[in-house]
Amino acid sequence: MGFSRGPKEPVKEVETNVWVCTNDDCNGWMRESYSFEEDPKCPFCKSSMKQEMRVLPELK
Repeated sequence: MGFSRGPKEPVKEVETNVWVCTNDDCNGWMRESYSFEEDPKCPFCKSSMKQEMRVLPELK
């Protein structure tokens, strides 16, 4: 049985505020909208995080 997969809709990308880990050995980051703290700590290494702007797929 076959299913038609057809062409997929391109995912819209938007500039998004994110928190980025300041530890050079860690590549942890999270979207600002998913952070519940004003000054979050990295969930992986517990280092401080800084704000940054990235172009990411839009979440609805």
